[in-house]
Amino acid sequence: MKFCAAIALLIAGSVSAFAEVQVMEEIIAKVNGEIVTRGDLQRAHAEAAAELERQKTPPAKAQQMLADFDRNALREKIDQLLLVQKGKDLDIKVDTDVIRQLAEIQKQIGIPDPEKFHEAVHEQTGMTFEDYKQDMTNQMLQQRVIRQEVMSRMQVPHQDIEKYYNEHKKDFIRDERVFLREILISTEGKDDAGIAAAKKKADDLVRRARGGEKFGQMALDNSDAVTAKQGGDLGGWKKGELAAQVENAVWDKERGYVTDPIRVANGFLILKVEDHQKAGQASLDEVEPEIMDKILSPKMQPALREYLTKLREQAFLEIKPGYVDTGAAPHKDTRWVEMAQLKPETVTKAEVTSARRHKKLLGVPIPGTSSSAEGKSSSR
Repeated sequence: MKFCAAIALLIAGSVSAFAEVQVMEEIIAKVNGEIVTRGDLQRAHAEAAAELERQKTPPAKAQQMLADFDRNALREKIDQLLLVQKGKDLDIKVDTDVIRQLAEIQKQIGIPDPEKFHEAVHEQTGMTFEDYKQDMTNQMLQQRVIRQEVMSRMQVPHQDIEKYYNEHKKDFIRDERVFLREILISTEGKDDAGIAAAKKKADDLVRRARGGEKFGQMALDNSDAVTAKQGGDLGGWKKGELAAQVENAVWDKERGYVTDPIRVANGFLILKVEDHQKAGQASLDEVEPEIMDKILSPKMQPALREYLTKLREQAFLEIKPGYVDTGAAPHKDTRWVEMAQLKPETVTKAEVTSARRHKKLLGVPIPGTSSSAEGKSSSR
């Protein structure tokens, strides 16, 4: 009796615990072997709202933009999953790029200790470091797939580029500009010995740059300026826009020139002239990449959507009622199937009995079958 009472209490406790179970996440879409949850869409909405608030978007406009965002949120999540899955299918590797990018971020925020860097990532993003790293990996995979599978197949005939140039020549009249990259070796907080070491490092970097090393990569690896993660890119400058000390060092120089270290308030500045655009009509060769972008940009989004539609056609997709994929492939069946609806084939006892009446063993009727059944079976 005591044993039975204990079992009864155990069962009651289990039932009570089961009754208290709450659904924490609702799956709203299945994309091949992965899922999209309602929480995924809620987090995306919160991030979009926070970004609009950060940009001080007027409330009415922000509300409209959020409504547009929400309408396409499931589409975007499915797009992302399909692109990442395709990247894995194509065996695209981005691990090295991810490690390099994380190292650049760590250097920029100046936290050499790995654990403290992980904590800083969590504080800034609200994500664990591993989740942040995985998110970065997924983004790079998506970008690589788009470049490899979509952009690389979009060609612009040279005659189209030439035609565009001839029809829009007035758009390619240039002011004189100098385009620069920088490396800054900081001297902030350093004593005389530290300043001397910084000057020695700057001199060595100039020597290496003039010897042919890639200036952008050197900036990534060595510069203390905020532009380091962009490879030191400073963009283009018109005459009079630069500080006099800098302008005097670069204005009359041609593409590829690397300055000596320039002593500035916070360190030693090294500049490279990436390009020196002369005033007047730009040549076709100079603006060809710009024209290609202008021609391809309107075609890029339709080409990407076409590619994502093909990925959808090839994918296993189920979407829960009440949710809409605005990028759905036409005629693709994405109806949601509950597990309870997936029933195995069954045969009733009556069907088994009926079937046995017609069985024969090596052509001989099985004892116990009726003559009428034998007649039917023999006539078949």
